[in-house]
Amino acid sequence: MRCLHSAAPASGSGSGSGMSALCDPPGAPGPPGPAPATHGPAPLSAQELSQEIKAFLTGVDPILGHQLSAREHARCGLLLLRSLPPARAAVLDHLRGVFDESVRAHLAALDESPVAGPPHLRPPPPSHVPAGGPGLEDVVQEVQQVLSEFIRANPKAWAPVISAWSIDLMGQLSSTYSGQHQRVPHATGSLNELLQLWMGCRATRTLMDIYVQCLSALIGSCPDACVDALLDTSVQHSPHFDWVVAHIGSSFPGTIISRVLSCGLKDFCVHGGAGGGAGGSGGSSSQTSSTDPFPGSPAIPGEKRVPKIASVVGILGHLASRHGDSIRRELLRMFHDSLAGGTGGRSGDPSLQATVPFLLQLAVMSPALLGTVSGELVDCLKPPAVLSQLQQHLQGFPREELDNMLNLAVHLVSQASGAGAYRLLQFLVDTAMPASVITTQGLAVPDTVREACDRLIQLLLLHLQKLVHHRGGSPGEGVLGPPPPPRPVPFLDALRNHVGELCGETLRLERKRFLWQHQLLGLLSVYTRPSCGPEALGHLLSRARSPEELSLATQLYAGLVVSLSGLLPLAFRSCLARVHAGTLQPPFTARFLRNLTLLVGWEQQGGEGPAALGARFGESASAHLSDLAPLLLHPEEEVAEAAASLLAICPFPPEALSPSQLLGLVRAGVHRFFASLRLHGPPGVASASQLLTRLSQTSPAGLKAVLQLLVEGALHRGNTELFGGEVDGDNETLSVVSAPFASASLLDTNRRHTAAVPGPGGIWSVFHAGVIGRGLKPPKFVQSRNQQEVIYNTQSLLSLLVHCCSALGGTECGGSWGAPTLSPEAAKAVAVTLVESVCPDAAGAELAWPPEEHARATVERDLRIGRRFREQPLLFELLKLVAAAPPALCYCSVLLRGLLAALLGHWEASRHPDTAHSPWHLEASCTLVAVMAEGSLLPPALGNMHEVFSQLAPFEVRLLLLSVWGFLREHGPLPQKFIFQSERGRFIRDFSREGGGEGGPHLAVLHSVLHRNIDRLGLFSGRFQAPSPSTLLRQGT
Repeated sequence: MRCLHSAAPASGSGSGSGMSALCDPPGAPGPPGPAPATHGPAPLSAQELSQEIKAFLTGVDPILGHQLSAREHARCGLLLLRSLPPARAAVLDHLRGVFDESVRAHLAALDESPVAGPPHLRPPPPSHVPAGGPGLEDVVQEVQQVLSEFIRANPKAWAPVISAWSIDLMGQLSSTYSGQHQRVPHATGSLNELLQLWMGCRATRTLMDIYVQCLSALIGSCPDACVDALLDTSVQHSPHFDWVVAHIGSSFPGTIISRVLSCGLKDFCVHGGAGGGAGGSGGSSSQTSSTDPFPGSPAIPGEKRVPKIASVVGILGHLASRHGDSIRRELLRMFHDSLAGGTGGRSGDPSLQATVPFLLQLAVMSPALLGTVSGELVDCLKPPAVLSQLQQHLQGFPREELDNMLNLAVHLVSQASGAGAYRLLQFLVDTAMPASVITTQGLAVPDTVREACDRLIQLLLLHLQKLVHHRGGSPGEGVLGPPPPPRPVPFLDALRNHVGELCGETLRLERKRFLWQHQLLGLLSVYTRPSCGPEALGHLLSRARSPEELSLATQLYAGLVVSLSGLLPLAFRSCLARVHAGTLQPPFTARFLRNLTLLVGWEQQGGEGPAALGARFGESASAHLSDLAPLLLHPEEEVAEAAASLLAICPFPPEALSPSQLLGLVRAGVHRFFASLRLHGPPGVASASQLLTRLSQTSPAGLKAVLQLLVEGALHRGNTELFGGEVDGDNETLSVVSAPFASASLLDTNRRHTAAVPGPGGIWSVFHAGVIGRGLKPPKFVQSRNQQEVIYNTQSLLSLLVHCCSALGGTECGGSWGAPTLSPEAAKAVAVTLVESVCPDAAGAELAWPPEEHARATVERDLRIGRRFREQPLLFELLKLVAAAPPALCYCSVLLRGLLAALLGHWEASRHPDTAHSPWHLEASCTLVAVMAEGSLLPPALGNMHEVFSQLAPFEVRLLLLSVWGFLREHGPLPQKFIFQSERGRFIRDFSREGGGEGGPHLAVLHSVLHRNIDRLGLFSGRFQAPSPSTLLRQGT
């Protein structure tokens, strides 16, 4: 036997004519003829061929009689493969065992390595393969050489047969040894590890090379046979066969992608797909509709052959990661080619007719392919001509198939992910919108296409609603175990990052668009709870410009309140967090606050619907007062004003505000009051005034804080000019004057002051007029504010103070003019704040009036008090307010005493013949006496003396003021001297009960001055008579 006695494979050479006869058999495509013999001995004789057949069939050497080894048996088969074409199938089947044994030996060698698994995991050798020597690599190499020679000699005849054999054998080997060896990873593991293992085996690598050679030989003519074999094997042996698909696809990406799709489409035309698709001739009759609207693996009832579409999906899925662009181009090319074929009627090309259903089925079965195409799908469909062609193409389909494809399209849209999902939504909405009168000619969408998109969107919303509200699975799931995780909806997941854009589109209120997108926002909020719901509500509240747009927010909340608990607190918290983080722009922040104000205002109007909804908004706003208060200090005026408007009507929490919350609100509210007064004047302080009035009514601590901060703010240097006060004029001048002394030593200055003899007022008493060596201080100046504006501002402040002091929000009125009754405690708080602001070092001083000689020790303080009253006329108005609620004026005794002492000093030093030369001092003297009379510190006879000050000389005014000082020294301004009169609801002072309290001894100076000027003041004598006790009591009330 030649195969037994030759050291090399039998590869003899024959004549050229014999070669042609063997390699090119008659008929096409007939079975492949004998292989060429170019380098071997002469062809076998009939006897030798008979012996070779007998040896191959029995496995025994007919001459020597011994058992053939694996190598000898394989070489005998190769000799027959060359010489006897009918033995092709038997020889190739025998070679399967050779490759199987080679793979088993390779894996066994891997198992025997130090890290190999236990021996009991090693599979037994196949029974049909006799035990061989150590490895069959040389035989495998011989097989590759022989088969390669066949392919090169006659590719059209041999390549389809050998490719089908090699690809099927790789599938069997992959399935057989998958998971049986420790070194063979499971098919669900890493594809790279699996590919590395099998390509390291000589047998499987040889089979791969043989198939690649077959595909290369037919790639220019007709590679469908090779691709068909690949598809069939992939269906049978997936997923163990995936490594083969990955390697071949990476080697021939363009060919594999195009031919796989082409073969899959041809198979789809014949076998169709469950749930839709166009069958070819003879195949449509066997189709039945599936009950599953979105099948994953289509099949045909009554047919054993599995359609290749599942294999197509698997192969393209492996190639999508590295060759996504090629797959996308090929899919879009197929789509456009099908549209170019015209109407998809049954008389047309079946492949063109089935392309659109085929592509839909591919996308349904493979999310990877859907993601590959979805990015450019919108650009592909945007031209109106494409939509028109698609509409014409689908006209020939039956109604049932059109409905089925529409359901597939709805499912595909719900599975779209990534950035293409939002673009796809916008495309569908734009296409479904009714035609506009400004639509450019040539860009209009046909009505049938618009109606189809309208129906598609409605079905999509319905489908999404079912997915969102039935995410937990069927009722029986999770009964015996934990409930299944919620089913993801990729389309809604992709819209998570586009909530802002959806809200903006919704607020445009464009006919159908805003209804669709508003419904989609609701579904997205329920699906992604609790993240997107508060975000969407916040976007709507911060962007709504009109009540119509604001109603969209209330409708969204009304639809989500059942599904999402705590929606409003989360929305408030997220919006305020964005505000404080600076990510929400000031215009949107102001709009958000104004819309909240409008909603809370609906609640205060009463009723149902928006009013009841506004009550919930008010409750949520009241729970975030600490976050809203800082917005009153926002640098943007519109934000601060909007925050003031909201807080002015926002209900306070039922429980009392904490001291920190209360003080924070009061401080911010006072700051807002003065800022609004400066920018907008009195009309702009309504919100801040209302807020402060409500805060003053929460508790006594709130009232005290409001009054204190209002008075301090009004007397602050930055706000004095609002009320006609003087401003320091040494801001620029002082810097110029002090420039030469910039290098002066503070230590030297302190040493000089320490060595000097201190005066009664301390070392700083010499600085009230200037600094020695630098001259007088620059004069004060009044900023140019209209006097009418100053009066208006003052009245606004006093009105706010009166509302806050009105008996803790009571409405009782007293007096003949119906003036509000001021709370003595509130007025006392104003008085104490005045003393602390004007003269802090005298705060808490004795209320009793000291002798006149005591004023010599307080000259500096008296001058400072007098100067402060001159710089800030508002102080007199505040004193009048305090005097209206006896006995609060008693607590201003220090200020009254200092001002009176300063006026006495001025009138004593004055050398003018009349008081007209000192207008401010004259007005201050008159106001001081009138205030003390109003506050019941002076009896009526002494309290009226200011009426004649303008008619007297300076020394006479001083004499009268001295009499006032004497009266106050004897009848000190003490609160204990006031009694409460329940009929009037206020405190009064009965001077008749005090010895000399009606001012009798102290009226002598006044009467003397009247007698001296009887010609001018005679008519005033009746005003300065001591009244009877009953009259005094009546006037005191």
